[in-house]
Amino acid sequence: MTQRISKYQRFKMMNPILQFFKFIYLSIKIMIVVAGGHGGTRKVD
Repeated sequence: MTQRISKYQRFKMMNPILQFFKFIYLSIKIMIVVAGGHGGTRKVD
């Protein structure tokens, strides 16, 4: 049981598709914040 879980976690970490989706999710979040214009006091130029 424990081995199967660790194997699955390793597979998840090495899966490039999941990494790609994570990257897309983060970039979309940043785009929404920048487009909204209320991302705290930070300004990305």
